[in-house]
Amino acid sequence: MSSTASPSRLHLAFQGLRLRLRGSDLWFIALALVVGLIAGGLTLLQAGLARTLQTALYGLDEGMRLSSLPALTWTALLVLPLGGLVVGLVSLAATRLKRPLLDAVEANALHGGRMSMRDNLIVLTQTLVSNGCGASVGLEASYTQMGAGSGSQLGRVMRLRRNDVRILVGAGAAGAIAAAFGAPLAGAFYAFEIVIGAYTPAALAPVAVAALAGAFVADQAGVEAYLLPAASTIDVRAADYAIYGLLGCCCAMVGIVVMRLIASIEGTVKRSPLPLWGRPVVGGLLLIPLALASPQVLSSGHGALHLDLTTQLPLIWIGGLLTLKCLASGISLGFGFRGGLFFASLFMGTLVGTLFAGLLATATGVPVVDATSAALAGMAALAAAVVGAPMTMAMLVLEGTHDFLLTSVVMSAVLVSSTLVRQWFGYSFSTWRMHLRGETIRSARDIGWVHNLNAGRMMREGVATAPADLDAAAFRQRFPLGSGSRVILIDSEGHYAGIVQIPRLFGDGVKPEDVVGTFAENRDVALAASADVVTVMQRFDQTQADELAVVADDGQVLGVVSEAFVRKRYAEELDKRQREMMGERVDE
Repeated sequence: MSSTASPSRLHLAFQGLRLRLRGSDLWFIALALVVGLIAGGLTLLQAGLARTLQTALYGLDEGMRLSSLPALTWTALLVLPLGGLVVGLVSLAATRLKRPLLDAVEANALHGGRMSMRDNLIVLTQTLVSNGCGASVGLEASYTQMGAGSGSQLGRVMRLRRNDVRILVGAGAAGAIAAAFGAPLAGAFYAFEIVIGAYTPAALAPVAVAALAGAFVADQAGVEAYLLPAASTIDVRAADYAIYGLLGCCCAMVGIVVMRLIASIEGTVKRSPLPLWGRPVVGGLLLIPLALASPQVLSSGHGALHLDLTTQLPLIWIGGLLTLKCLASGISLGFGFRGGLFFASLFMGTLVGTLFAGLLATATGVPVVDATSAALAGMAALAAAVVGAPMTMAMLVLEGTHDFLLTSVVMSAVLVSSTLVRQWFGYSFSTWRMHLRGETIRSARDIGWVHNLNAGRMMREGVATAPADLDAAAFRQRFPLGSGSRVILIDSEGHYAGIVQIPRLFGDGVKPEDVVGTFAENRDVALAASADVVTVMQRFDQTQADELAVVADDGQVLGVVSEAFVRKRYAEELDKRQREMMGERVDE
Protein backbone atom coordinates (compact mmCIF):
# COMPACT_ATOMS: atom_id res chain seq x y z
CA MET A 1 0.00 0.00 0.00
CA SER A 2 2.84 2.42 0.82
CA SER A 3 4.34 2.07 -2.64
CA THR A 4 1.12 3.29 -4.26
CA ALA A 5 0.23 5.85 -1.60
CA SER A 6 3.58 7.62 -1.61
CA PRO A 7 3.46 8.80 -5.26
CA SER A 8 -0.08 9.97 -4.70
CA ARG A 9 1.00 12.10 -1.73
CA LEU A 10 3.87 13.54 -3.74
CA HIS A 11 1.52 14.34 -6.59
CA LEU A 12 -0.93 16.03 -4.25
CA ALA A 13 1.89 18.02 -2.64
CA PHE A 14 3.10 19.15 -6.07
CA GLN A 15 -0.39 20.14 -7.10
CA GLY A 16 -0.83 22.09 -3.88
CA LEU A 17 2.44 23.95 -4.38
CA ARG A 18 1.54 24.70 -7.99
CA LEU A 19 -1.84 26.11 -6.96
CA ARG A 20 -0.18 28.33 -4.34
CA LEU A 21 2.33 29.63 -6.88
CA ARG A 22 -0.43 30.36 -9.38
CA GLY A 23 -2.78 31.91 -6.84
CA SER A 24 -0.56 33.74 -4.35
CA ASP A 25 1.77 36.66 -5.06
CA LEU A 26 3.78 35.90 -1.92
CA TRP A 27 4.48 32.33 -2.98
CA PHE A 28 5.44 33.50 -6.44
CA ILE A 29 7.83 36.08 -4.98
CA ALA A 30 9.37 33.31 -2.88
CA LEU A 31 9.96 31.31 -6.06
CA ALA A 32 11.59 34.37 -7.66
CA LEU A 33 13.85 34.57 -4.61
CA VAL A 34 14.99 31.00 -5.25
CA VAL A 35 15.61 31.85 -8.91
CA GLY A 36 17.73 34.85 -7.89
CA LEU A 37 19.82 32.73 -5.51
CA ILE A 38 20.41 30.10 -8.20
CA ALA A 39 21.27 32.74 -10.80
CA GLY A 40 23.72 34.41 -8.44
CA GLY A 41 25.44 31.12 -7.69
CA LEU A 42 25.67 30.20 -11.38
CA THR A 43 27.15 33.62 -12.17
CA LEU A 44 29.92 33.25 -9.59
CA LEU A 45 30.64 29.73 -10.83
CA GLN A 46 31.01 30.92 -14.43
CA ALA A 47 33.20 33.86 -13.44
CA GLY A 48 35.45 31.51 -11.48
CA LEU A 49 35.72 29.04 -14.34
CA ALA A 50 36.59 31.74 -16.89
CA ARG A 51 39.16 33.29 -14.55
CA THR A 52 40.73 29.89 -13.90
CA LEU A 53 40.91 29.20 -17.62
CA GLN A 54 42.58 32.54 -18.36
CA THR A 55 45.03 32.05 -15.49
CA ALA A 56 45.98 28.58 -16.75
CA LEU A 57 46.32 29.60 -20.40
CA TYR A 58 48.18 32.87 -19.90
CA GLY A 59 49.95 32.23 -16.58
CA LEU A 60 48.34 35.20 -14.82
CA ASP A 61 49.45 36.14 -11.32
CA GLU A 62 47.02 36.39 -8.41
CA GLY A 63 44.75 39.41 -8.85
CA MET A 64 45.97 40.12 -12.40
CA ARG A 65 43.54 40.71 -15.27
CA LEU A 66 44.33 39.66 -18.83
CA SER A 67 43.41 43.03 -20.35
CA SER A 68 45.65 44.94 -17.89
CA LEU A 69 48.85 43.11 -18.85
CA PRO A 70 51.55 45.42 -20.28
CA ALA A 71 52.45 43.08 -23.14
CA LEU A 72 52.10 39.52 -24.46
CA THR A 73 54.26 37.44 -26.77
CA TRP A 74 52.93 36.00 -30.01
CA THR A 75 53.56 32.48 -28.74
CA ALA A 76 51.30 33.12 -25.74
CA LEU A 77 48.64 34.47 -28.09
CA LEU A 78 48.47 31.20 -30.03
CA VAL A 79 45.89 30.32 -27.39
CA LEU A 80 43.42 32.45 -29.39
CA PRO A 81 43.20 30.27 -32.54
CA LEU A 82 43.35 27.10 -30.42
CA GLY A 83 40.43 28.32 -28.34
CA GLY A 84 38.71 29.30 -31.58
CA LEU A 85 39.02 25.72 -32.79
CA VAL A 86 37.21 24.46 -29.68
CA VAL A 87 34.47 27.07 -30.12
CA GLY A 88 34.17 26.17 -33.80
CA LEU A 89 33.78 22.47 -33.08
CA VAL A 90 31.09 23.18 -30.47
CA SER A 91 29.30 25.42 -33.00
CA LEU A 92 29.51 22.65 -35.59
CA ALA A 93 27.98 20.17 -33.13
CA ALA A 94 25.21 22.69 -32.33
CA THR A 95 24.13 22.77 -35.99
CA ARG A 96 22.42 19.43 -35.39
CA LEU A 97 19.67 21.42 -33.67
CA LYS A 98 18.82 22.88 -37.12
CA ARG A 99 17.79 26.18 -35.51
CA PRO A 100 19.49 29.19 -33.90
CA LEU A 101 20.27 28.96 -30.21
CA LEU A 102 17.56 30.66 -28.17
CA ASP A 103 18.45 33.47 -25.75
CA ALA A 104 16.32 35.09 -23.03
CA VAL A 105 15.17 38.03 -25.19
CA GLU A 106 13.88 35.85 -28.01
CA ALA A 107 12.42 33.31 -25.58
CA ASN A 108 10.38 35.97 -23.81
CA ALA A 109 9.31 37.73 -27.01
CA LEU A 110 8.29 34.70 -29.06
CA HIS A 111 8.05 31.61 -26.87
CA GLY A 112 6.48 32.67 -23.59
CA GLY A 113 9.78 32.32 -21.71
CA ARG A 114 10.42 28.72 -22.75
CA MET A 115 14.19 28.16 -22.95
CA SER A 116 16.08 24.99 -23.78
CA MET A 117 18.60 23.80 -21.21
CA ARG A 118 20.59 22.27 -24.06
CA ASP A 119 20.81 25.70 -25.69
CA ASN A 120 21.87 27.19 -22.36
CA LEU A 121 24.69 24.70 -21.90
CA ILE A 122 25.94 25.19 -25.47
CA VAL A 123 26.02 28.97 -24.99
CA LEU A 124 27.75 28.50 -21.63
CA THR A 125 30.48 26.31 -23.15
CA GLN A 126 31.06 28.59 -26.13
CA THR A 127 31.19 31.75 -24.00
CA LEU A 128 33.49 30.32 -21.34
CA VAL A 129 35.96 29.06 -23.95
CA SER A 130 35.76 32.31 -25.95
CA ASN A 131 36.36 34.54 -22.94
CA GLY A 132 38.82 32.14 -21.37
CA CYS A 133 41.10 32.10 -24.41
CA GLY A 134 41.03 35.90 -24.56
CA ALA A 135 38.58 36.74 -27.36
CA SER A 136 37.15 40.27 -27.08
CA VAL A 137 33.79 39.21 -25.63
CA GLY A 138 32.18 39.40 -22.21
CA LEU A 139 30.60 36.79 -19.98
CA GLU A 140 27.41 38.71 -19.26
CA ALA A 141 25.57 36.96 -22.11
CA SER A 142 26.30 33.62 -20.49
CA TYR A 143 25.46 34.95 -17.01
CA THR A 144 22.00 36.01 -18.14
CA GLN A 145 21.52 32.90 -20.29
CA MET A 146 22.01 30.58 -17.34
CA GLY A 147 20.18 32.80 -14.85
CA ALA A 148 17.20 33.28 -17.14
CA GLY A 149 17.31 29.58 -18.03
CA SER A 150 17.01 28.61 -14.37
CA GLY A 151 13.89 30.76 -14.07
CA SER A 152 12.45 29.24 -17.24
CA GLN A 153 13.07 25.69 -16.07
CA LEU A 154 11.48 26.23 -12.65
CA GLY A 155 8.48 27.92 -14.22
CA ARG A 156 7.99 25.07 -16.67
CA VAL A 157 8.43 22.38 -14.01
CA MET A 158 5.74 24.07 -11.93
CA ARG A 159 3.59 24.50 -15.09
CA LEU A 160 3.04 28.18 -14.44
CA ARG A 161 1.23 30.62 -16.70
CA ARG A 162 2.95 32.07 -19.72
CA ASN A 163 3.34 35.52 -18.17
CA ASP A 164 4.64 34.08 -14.88
CA VAL A 165 7.33 32.11 -16.72
CA ARG A 166 8.36 35.26 -18.57
CA ILE A 167 8.71 37.08 -15.24
CA LEU A 168 10.86 34.28 -13.83
CA VAL A 169 13.10 34.47 -16.90
CA GLY A 170 13.55 38.18 -16.17
CA ALA A 171 14.12 37.47 -12.48
CA GLY A 172 16.92 35.03 -13.33
CA ALA A 173 18.61 37.60 -15.55
CA ALA A 174 18.26 40.23 -12.81
CA GLY A 175 19.89 37.95 -10.26
CA ALA A 176 22.75 37.20 -12.65
CA ILE A 177 23.59 40.85 -13.45
CA ALA A 178 23.18 41.87 -9.80
CA ALA A 179 25.63 39.16 -8.74
CA ALA A 180 28.12 40.03 -11.50
CA PHE A 181 28.35 43.71 -10.49
CA GLY A 182 27.04 43.72 -6.92
CA ALA A 183 24.39 46.11 -8.26
CA PRO A 184 20.79 45.04 -7.57
CA LEU A 185 19.27 48.18 -9.11
CA ALA A 186 21.16 47.64 -12.35
CA GLY A 187 20.15 43.98 -12.33
CA ALA A 188 16.47 44.78 -11.84
CA PHE A 189 16.42 47.43 -14.57
CA TYR A 190 18.26 45.06 -16.93
CA ALA A 191 15.46 42.53 -16.48
CA PHE A 192 12.76 45.10 -17.21
CA GLU A 193 14.47 46.81 -20.14
CA ILE A 194 16.09 43.86 -21.90
CA VAL A 195 14.48 40.57 -20.86
CA ILE A 196 10.86 41.39 -19.98
CA GLY A 197 10.60 44.41 -22.23
CA ALA A 198 8.37 46.54 -19.99
CA TYR A 199 7.95 47.79 -16.44
CA THR A 200 4.91 45.96 -15.10
CA PRO A 201 3.37 45.92 -11.60
CA ALA A 202 3.17 42.11 -11.64
CA ALA A 203 6.92 41.80 -12.26
CA LEU A 204 8.18 44.54 -9.95
CA ALA A 205 8.42 42.64 -6.65
CA PRO A 206 9.62 39.27 -8.05
CA VAL A 207 12.36 40.90 -10.14
CA ALA A 208 13.49 43.17 -7.30
CA VAL A 209 13.69 40.25 -4.86
CA ALA A 210 15.63 38.14 -7.36
CA ALA A 211 18.11 40.98 -7.96
CA LEU A 212 18.65 41.43 -4.23
CA ALA A 213 19.11 37.67 -3.87
CA GLY A 214 21.77 37.64 -6.59
CA ALA A 215 23.67 40.51 -4.98
CA PHE A 216 23.37 38.75 -1.60
CA VAL A 217 24.99 35.59 -2.99
CA ALA A 218 27.91 37.60 -4.35
CA ASP A 219 28.32 39.47 -1.08
CA GLN A 220 28.25 36.29 1.01
CA ALA A 221 30.84 34.72 -1.31
CA GLY A 222 33.20 37.61 -0.59
CA VAL A 223 32.95 39.14 -4.06
CA GLU A 224 33.38 42.90 -3.86
CA ALA A 225 30.76 45.09 -5.47
CA TYR A 226 31.81 46.69 -8.73
CA LEU A 227 33.24 50.10 -7.78
CA LEU A 228 34.14 52.86 -10.22
CA PRO A 229 36.50 55.79 -9.71
CA ALA A 230 34.78 59.15 -9.72
CA ALA A 231 35.83 62.76 -9.53
CA SER A 232 36.27 63.98 -5.97
CA THR A 233 34.20 67.06 -6.73
CA ILE A 234 31.84 67.76 -9.59
CA ASP A 235 30.09 71.05 -10.19
CA VAL A 236 27.13 70.64 -12.51
CA ARG A 237 25.81 73.69 -14.34
CA ALA A 238 22.85 73.88 -16.69
CA ALA A 239 25.18 73.99 -19.69
CA ASP A 240 26.80 70.74 -18.59
CA TYR A 241 23.65 68.79 -19.39
CA ALA A 242 23.86 69.99 -22.99
CA ILE A 243 27.57 69.07 -23.13
CA TYR A 244 26.92 65.58 -21.79
CA GLY A 245 24.00 65.30 -24.18
CA LEU A 246 26.45 65.98 -27.00
CA LEU A 247 28.62 63.19 -25.58
CA GLY A 248 25.55 60.94 -25.72
CA CYS A 249 25.13 61.85 -29.39
CA CYS A 250 28.73 60.83 -30.08
CA CYS A 251 28.21 57.55 -28.21
CA ALA A 252 25.07 56.83 -30.25
CA MET A 253 27.02 57.20 -33.49
CA VAL A 254 29.89 55.03 -32.23
CA GLY A 255 27.44 52.39 -31.02
CA ILE A 256 25.71 52.20 -34.41
CA VAL A 257 29.09 51.95 -36.14
CA VAL A 258 30.13 49.09 -33.83
CA MET A 259 26.89 47.15 -34.42
CA ARG A 260 27.08 47.61 -38.18
CA LEU A 261 30.75 46.66 -38.18
CA ILE A 262 30.02 43.37 -36.42
CA ALA A 263 27.09 42.63 -38.75
CA SER A 264 29.24 43.44 -41.80
CA ILE A 265 32.08 41.18 -40.67
CA GLU A 266 29.67 38.39 -39.75
CA GLY A 267 27.91 38.62 -43.12
CA THR A 268 31.20 38.60 -45.03
CA VAL A 269 32.45 35.57 -43.09
CA LYS A 270 29.21 33.65 -43.69
CA ARG A 271 29.48 34.26 -47.42
CA SER A 272 33.09 33.14 -47.47
CA PRO A 273 34.16 29.52 -48.12
CA LEU A 274 35.44 29.17 -44.54
CA PRO A 275 33.90 26.16 -42.79
CA LEU A 276 31.90 26.82 -39.65
CA TRP A 277 34.48 25.19 -37.39
CA GLY A 278 37.34 27.15 -38.98
CA ARG A 279 35.88 30.65 -38.65
CA PRO A 280 36.85 31.23 -34.99
CA VAL A 281 40.31 29.84 -35.76
CA VAL A 282 40.85 32.52 -38.41
CA GLY A 283 39.31 35.10 -36.08
CA GLY A 284 41.79 34.09 -33.37
CA LEU A 285 44.70 34.52 -35.80
CA LEU A 286 43.44 38.00 -36.76
CA LEU A 287 43.26 38.98 -33.08
CA ILE A 288 46.95 38.23 -32.50
CA PRO A 289 48.39 41.40 -34.14
CA LEU A 290 45.79 43.53 -32.33
CA ALA A 291 46.73 41.97 -28.99
CA LEU A 292 50.42 42.46 -29.75
CA ALA A 293 49.71 46.17 -30.18
CA SER A 294 47.86 46.21 -26.84
CA PRO A 295 46.57 43.37 -24.62
CA GLN A 296 43.79 45.75 -23.58
CA VAL A 297 41.77 44.58 -26.59
CA LEU A 298 41.51 41.07 -25.11
CA SER A 299 38.66 39.62 -23.04
CA SER A 300 35.86 41.95 -21.92
CA GLY A 301 38.18 44.65 -20.59
CA HIS A 302 37.67 44.72 -16.80
CA GLY A 303 41.34 45.29 -16.05
CA ALA A 304 41.84 47.72 -18.92
CA LEU A 305 38.86 49.87 -17.88
CA HIS A 306 40.22 50.48 -14.37
CA LEU A 307 43.74 50.91 -15.67
CA ASP A 308 42.76 53.59 -18.18
CA LEU A 309 40.42 55.42 -15.79
CA THR A 310 43.25 55.86 -13.28
CA THR A 311 46.03 56.64 -15.77
CA GLN A 312 46.61 59.79 -17.81
CA LEU A 313 47.04 58.67 -21.43
CA PRO A 314 47.71 60.65 -24.64
CA LEU A 315 44.62 61.29 -26.75
CA ILE A 316 46.15 59.64 -29.80
CA TRP A 317 46.70 56.46 -27.79
CA ILE A 318 43.11 56.53 -26.52
CA GLY A 319 41.79 56.96 -30.05
CA GLY A 320 43.97 54.15 -31.33
CA LEU A 321 42.94 51.86 -28.50
CA LEU A 322 39.25 52.60 -29.17
CA THR A 323 39.73 51.63 -32.81
CA LEU A 324 41.60 48.45 -31.88
CA LYS A 325 38.93 47.42 -29.35
CA CYS A 326 36.12 47.99 -31.85
CA LEU A 327 37.97 45.87 -34.40
CA ALA A 328 38.73 43.16 -31.84
CA SER A 329 35.08 42.91 -30.77
CA GLY A 330 33.95 42.92 -34.40
CA ILE A 331 36.39 40.17 -35.36
CA SER A 332 35.61 38.07 -32.29
CA LEU A 333 31.84 38.07 -32.77
CA GLY A 334 31.91 38.23 -36.56
CA PHE A 335 34.15 35.18 -36.86
CA GLY A 336 32.10 33.03 -34.49
CA PHE A 337 33.38 33.49 -30.94
CA ARG A 338 30.51 33.54 -28.49
CA GLY A 339 29.80 36.23 -25.94
CA GLY A 340 28.27 39.64 -25.48
CA LEU A 341 29.12 43.32 -25.75
CA PHE A 342 27.86 44.36 -22.32
CA PHE A 343 31.20 45.03 -20.67
CA ALA A 344 33.10 45.59 -23.91
CA SER A 345 30.74 48.50 -24.64
CA LEU A 346 31.31 49.85 -21.11
CA PHE A 347 35.07 49.83 -21.74
CA MET A 348 34.76 51.41 -25.19
CA GLY A 349 32.45 54.03 -23.70
CA THR A 350 35.10 55.15 -21.19
CA LEU A 351 37.49 55.64 -24.10
CA VAL A 352 34.91 57.68 -26.01
CA GLY A 353 34.20 59.83 -22.93
CA THR A 354 37.88 60.43 -22.20
CA LEU A 355 38.55 61.28 -25.84
CA PHE A 356 35.55 63.64 -25.86
CA ALA A 357 36.76 65.52 -22.77
CA GLY A 358 40.31 65.73 -24.12
CA LEU A 359 39.27 67.04 -27.52
CA LEU A 360 37.02 69.67 -25.91
CA ALA A 361 39.89 70.81 -23.71
CA THR A 362 42.22 70.96 -26.72
CA ALA A 363 39.71 72.96 -28.76
CA THR A 364 38.86 75.50 -26.02
CA GLY A 365 42.17 75.62 -24.17
CA VAL A 366 40.47 74.88 -20.82
CA PRO A 367 39.05 71.67 -19.29
CA VAL A 368 35.36 71.99 -20.09
CA VAL A 369 34.31 68.78 -18.30
CA ASP A 370 36.06 66.52 -15.81
CA ALA A 371 37.77 63.71 -17.74
CA THR A 372 36.81 60.96 -15.27
CA SER A 373 33.18 62.07 -15.16
CA ALA A 374 33.06 62.21 -18.97
CA ALA A 375 34.57 58.73 -19.13
CA LEU A 376 31.87 57.35 -16.83
CA ALA A 377 29.13 59.15 -18.74
CA GLY A 378 30.52 57.81 -22.01
CA MET A 379 30.68 54.35 -20.47
CA ALA A 380 26.98 54.38 -19.65
CA ALA A 381 25.92 56.12 -22.88
CA LEU A 382 27.74 53.78 -25.27
CA ALA A 383 26.57 50.71 -23.35
CA ALA A 384 22.99 52.05 -23.49
CA ALA A 385 23.39 52.53 -27.24
CA VAL A 386 24.62 48.98 -27.83
CA VAL A 387 22.81 46.98 -25.15
CA GLY A 388 19.64 49.05 -25.24
CA ALA A 389 19.20 49.55 -21.49
CA PRO A 390 19.52 53.24 -20.52
CA MET A 391 18.31 53.00 -16.92
CA THR A 392 20.42 49.89 -16.32
CA MET A 393 23.58 51.76 -17.25
CA ALA A 394 22.66 54.85 -15.27
CA MET A 395 22.02 52.70 -12.19
CA LEU A 396 25.31 50.88 -12.73
CA VAL A 397 27.15 54.21 -12.52
CA LEU A 398 25.13 55.22 -9.46
CA GLU A 399 25.81 51.96 -7.63
CA GLY A 400 29.45 51.96 -8.72
CA THR A 401 30.22 55.55 -7.65
CA HIS A 402 27.47 56.36 -5.09
CA ASP A 403 27.44 59.83 -6.68
CA PHE A 404 23.93 61.15 -7.34
CA LEU A 405 25.12 64.41 -8.89
CA LEU A 406 27.30 62.57 -11.38
CA THR A 407 24.42 60.25 -12.19
CA SER A 408 22.26 63.24 -13.13
CA VAL A 409 24.58 64.24 -15.98
CA VAL A 410 25.10 60.58 -16.89
CA MET A 411 21.33 60.36 -17.35
CA SER A 412 21.51 63.21 -19.85
CA ALA A 413 24.08 61.36 -21.96
CA VAL A 414 22.28 58.03 -21.63
CA LEU A 415 18.86 59.34 -22.63
CA VAL A 416 20.21 61.19 -25.66
CA SER A 417 22.21 58.15 -26.74
CA SER A 418 19.38 55.63 -26.43
CA THR A 419 16.86 57.98 -28.07
CA LEU A 420 19.09 58.64 -31.08
CA VAL A 421 19.87 54.94 -31.56
CA ARG A 422 16.15 54.15 -31.57
CA GLN A 423 15.54 56.96 -34.07
CA TRP A 424 18.49 56.31 -36.39
CA PHE A 425 18.96 52.57 -36.03
CA GLY A 426 15.94 51.05 -34.28
CA TYR A 427 17.66 48.08 -32.62
CA SER A 428 19.88 47.06 -29.74
CA PHE A 429 22.72 44.64 -30.45
CA SER A 430 20.73 41.52 -29.55
CA THR A 431 17.61 42.47 -31.50
CA TRP A 432 19.73 43.69 -34.46
CA ARG A 433 21.33 40.25 -34.81
CA MET A 434 17.87 38.64 -34.66
CA HIS A 435 16.71 41.10 -37.32
CA LEU A 436 19.55 39.87 -39.56
CA ARG A 437 18.20 36.32 -39.09
CA GLY A 438 14.75 37.45 -40.26
CA GLU A 439 13.02 37.98 -36.91
CA THR A 440 10.90 41.11 -36.51
CA ILE A 441 11.22 41.67 -32.76
CA ARG A 442 12.66 44.93 -31.41
CA SER A 443 12.46 44.08 -27.70
CA ALA A 444 11.44 41.28 -25.35
CA ARG A 445 7.80 42.39 -25.26
CA ASP A 446 5.61 39.32 -25.62
CA ILE A 447 4.56 39.04 -29.25
CA GLY A 448 4.63 35.26 -29.32
CA TRP A 449 0.87 35.11 -28.84
CA VAL A 450 0.52 37.21 -32.01
CA HIS A 451 2.41 34.56 -33.98
CA ASN A 452 0.38 31.77 -32.38
CA LEU A 453 -2.92 33.47 -33.23
CA ASN A 454 -2.66 32.88 -36.98
CA ALA A 455 -5.01 32.50 -39.92
CA GLY A 456 -4.88 28.71 -39.73
CA ARG A 457 -6.26 28.77 -36.19
CA MET A 458 -8.94 31.37 -36.88
CA MET A 459 -10.30 30.09 -40.20
CA ARG A 460 -13.56 28.24 -40.80
CA GLU A 461 -13.09 24.98 -42.68
CA GLY A 462 -15.52 23.20 -44.97
CA VAL A 463 -16.34 26.27 -47.05
CA ALA A 464 -18.38 26.00 -50.27
CA THR A 465 -16.30 25.92 -53.46
CA ALA A 466 -17.12 26.01 -57.17
CA PRO A 467 -15.13 25.91 -60.45
CA ALA A 468 -14.20 29.37 -61.69
CA ASP A 469 -15.25 28.44 -65.26
CA LEU A 470 -18.80 27.53 -64.17
CA ASP A 471 -21.55 29.51 -65.95
CA ALA A 472 -24.02 31.67 -64.02
CA ALA A 473 -27.01 29.41 -64.75
CA ALA A 474 -25.32 26.34 -63.28
CA PHE A 475 -24.05 28.40 -60.35
CA ARG A 476 -27.59 29.62 -59.54
CA GLN A 477 -28.90 26.06 -59.49
CA ARG A 478 -26.12 24.90 -57.19
CA PHE A 479 -26.20 27.93 -54.87
CA PRO A 480 -29.68 29.47 -54.68
CA LEU A 481 -30.32 32.68 -52.78
CA GLY A 482 -30.29 32.05 -49.03
CA SER A 483 -27.90 29.11 -49.25
CA GLY A 484 -25.02 31.26 -48.08
CA SER A 485 -23.24 34.55 -48.57
CA ARG A 486 -20.18 33.65 -50.67
CA VAL A 487 -18.45 30.83 -52.54
CA ILE A 488 -14.71 30.19 -52.97
CA LEU A 489 -13.76 29.68 -56.63
CA ILE A 490 -11.10 27.23 -57.73
CA ASP A 491 -9.39 26.69 -61.08
CA SER A 492 -9.05 23.45 -63.04
CA GLU A 493 -6.14 22.35 -60.83
CA GLY A 494 -7.97 23.03 -57.58
CA HIS A 495 -6.11 26.25 -56.82
CA TYR A 496 -7.72 29.32 -55.30
CA ALA A 497 -9.19 31.65 -57.95
CA GLY A 498 -11.12 34.26 -55.95
CA ILE A 499 -14.30 34.78 -53.91
CA VAL A 500 -17.71 35.48 -55.39
CA GLN A 501 -20.72 36.84 -53.50
CA ILE A 502 -23.81 34.70 -54.18
CA PRO A 503 -26.32 37.63 -54.41
CA ARG A 504 -24.17 39.22 -57.11
CA LEU A 505 -24.80 36.29 -59.50
CA PHE A 506 -28.55 36.95 -59.20
CA GLY A 507 -28.23 40.58 -60.25
CA ASP A 508 -30.05 42.06 -63.23
CA GLY A 509 -26.96 42.49 -65.36
CA VAL A 510 -25.79 38.85 -65.10
CA LYS A 511 -26.52 36.63 -68.12
CA PRO A 512 -26.98 32.83 -67.69
CA GLU A 513 -24.00 32.11 -69.96
CA ASP A 514 -21.61 34.45 -68.09
CA VAL A 515 -18.58 32.80 -66.51
CA VAL A 516 -18.64 33.03 -62.71
CA GLY A 517 -14.90 33.75 -62.51
CA THR A 518 -15.37 37.18 -64.09
CA PHE A 519 -17.32 38.25 -60.99
CA ALA A 520 -14.69 37.05 -58.51
CA GLU A 521 -13.11 39.39 -55.97
CA ASN A 522 -9.57 39.27 -54.56
CA ARG A 523 -8.38 36.74 -57.15
CA ASP A 524 -4.75 37.33 -56.22
CA VAL A 525 -5.27 38.01 -52.51
CA ALA A 526 -5.27 35.14 -50.03
CA LEU A 527 -3.78 34.36 -46.63
CA ALA A 528 -1.19 31.77 -45.70
CA ALA A 529 -2.19 29.61 -42.75
CA SER A 530 0.90 30.86 -40.86
CA ALA A 531 0.02 34.55 -41.27
CA ASP A 532 -0.26 36.09 -37.79
CA VAL A 533 -3.24 38.10 -36.63
CA VAL A 534 -1.56 41.49 -37.20
CA THR A 535 -0.69 40.56 -40.79
CA VAL A 536 -4.25 39.34 -41.34
CA MET A 537 -5.73 42.61 -40.08
CA GLN A 538 -3.36 44.60 -42.29
CA ARG A 539 -4.48 42.57 -45.29
CA PHE A 540 -8.14 43.29 -44.48
CA ASP A 541 -7.30 47.02 -44.29
CA GLN A 542 -5.57 46.87 -47.67
CA THR A 543 -8.33 44.97 -49.51
CA GLN A 544 -11.37 46.38 -47.66
CA ALA A 545 -12.78 42.84 -47.89
CA ASP A 546 -15.10 41.29 -45.32
CA GLU A 547 -13.72 37.77 -45.80
CA LEU A 548 -10.49 36.31 -47.16
CA ALA A 549 -9.52 32.78 -48.14
CA VAL A 550 -6.76 30.82 -46.39
CA VAL A 551 -4.69 28.71 -48.77
CA ALA A 552 -1.89 26.17 -48.47
CA ASP A 553 1.55 26.60 -50.05
CA ASP A 554 0.37 24.75 -53.16
CA GLY A 555 -2.66 27.03 -53.58
CA GLN A 556 -5.27 24.57 -52.26
CA VAL A 557 -8.09 26.23 -50.31
CA LEU A 558 -8.03 25.49 -46.57
CA GLY A 559 -10.77 27.74 -45.25
CA VAL A 560 -11.95 31.33 -44.88
CA VAL A 561 -11.66 34.02 -42.18
CA SER A 562 -13.88 37.03 -41.61
CA GLU A 563 -12.65 40.45 -40.56
CA ALA A 564 -15.15 40.72 -37.70
CA PHE A 565 -14.04 37.44 -36.13
CA VAL A 566 -10.32 38.26 -36.50
CA ARG A 567 -10.67 41.64 -34.81
CA LYS A 568 -12.75 40.14 -32.02
CA ARG A 569 -10.13 37.44 -31.31
CA TYR A 570 -7.34 40.01 -31.39
CA ALA A 571 -9.16 42.27 -28.93
CA GLU A 572 -9.82 39.33 -26.58
CA GLU A 573 -6.17 38.21 -26.59
CA LEU A 574 -4.85 41.76 -26.23
CA ASP A 575 -7.12 42.38 -23.26
CA LYS A 576 -5.94 39.13 -21.68
CA ARG A 577 -2.25 40.04 -22.04
CA GLN A 578 -2.83 43.53 -20.69
CA ARG A 579 -4.56 42.16 -17.61
CA GLU A 580 -1.66 39.76 -17.09
CA MET A 581 0.83 42.63 -17.29
CA MET A 582 -1.18 44.61 -14.75
CA GLY A 583 -0.89 41.74 -12.31
CA GLU A 584 -4.28 40.10 -12.59
CA ARG A 585 -4.31 36.30 -12.38
CA VAL A 586 -5.69 35.05 -15.70
CA ASP A 587 -6.15 31.33 -16.19
CA GLU A 588 -5.02 29.87 -19.49
